[in-house]
Amino acid sequence: MNNRRSFIVGIKSTKLSIKERNFLKKYKPWGVILFTRNINNIHQSLNLTKSIRKIFKDNNYPILIDQEGGRVNRLKNIISFDNLTSEFFGNKYVKNYREFKFYYKLFIDKTSYLLKSIGVNINTVPVLDLRIKGASNIIGDRSFSKNPKIASKIGDYCIQYFLENRIGTVIKHIPGHGQAKVDSHYFTPVVKKKFKHLIKNDFAAFKNKRSLFAMTAHIIFNDIDKENTVTHSKKIIDIIRNKIGFRNLIISDDLSMKSLKGNIKENTIKTFNSGCNIVLHCNANFKEMEIIGKNSPLINKFIIKKTSQFYKILS
Repeated sequence: MNNRRSFIVGIKSTKLSIKERNFLKKYKPWGVILFTRNINNIHQSLNLTKSIRKIFKDNNYPILIDQEGGRVNRLKNIISFDNLTSEFFGNKYVKNYREFKFYYKLFIDKTSYLLKSIGVNINTVPVLDLRIKGASNIIGDRSFSKNPKIASKIGDYCIQYFLENRIGTVIKHIPGHGQAKVDSHYFTPVVKKKFKHLIKNDFAAFKNKRSLFAMTAHIIFNDIDKENTVTHSKKIIDIIRNKIGFRNLIISDDLSMKSLKGNIKENTIKTFNSGCNIVLHCNANFKEMEIIGKNSPLINKFIIKKTSQFYKILS
């Protein structure tokens, strides 16, 4: 494990190309993330994840996915989860708590079963961003609630139920993407709310979480750091560590998103300099992958320790 580098990468298709195989052998990313483009059916997907793990000779090698349900459904070539949005579960929690618990556990148990069937061991959920009126729809029904206490509580169930199924979780988008008025895939959202409001509301949903991983928001909080998105802000990473109290691995959101204004090399270096532990790159652009591979350090003792804790969950 010690010779791996501190980044996660996406791949192009339903099986590894020779180029990608050689890349994984050379740069040894900490993990690989899958998308719909990588998943045709269960058999093919399992062959893909097995071929990745064979390179690393590690049955626990981290393979991630964004499988939220609703419109973020990377398994859509296998099964539909269209109606099972976070909003659906948030409403159920308020209207009928007993029914919520029954449905939500069933949903996560079945999701976990599918993820294990294709060899995935980390799901990038729960989304703990609040549902804010007038914000961009990029979060929308992916949010459990506008109430931080409800979002936080359902988040706890999500982490717990996946843990029981031996699947790792990634809380996102820390410290809160709900206020963003534009989609960070294409623009840089600037949030003008005061720190006092944020710490009591948006940031509060992320407190005291048992998840071993968190993913950053590519947004600027004007009152804290006017220059940098969370991913590139030492000040905000410090708040995540000391005010929110998240002590585990911080993963950047996708570095190929347009919210970040520098080139891929600058964005990679700035992400590590801010205090993020691992960078994420999703689009499988080979030139960009090589730049990230070259500019990502070997995993340090902290990442090794947290990865070992994650491996214990799996056993």
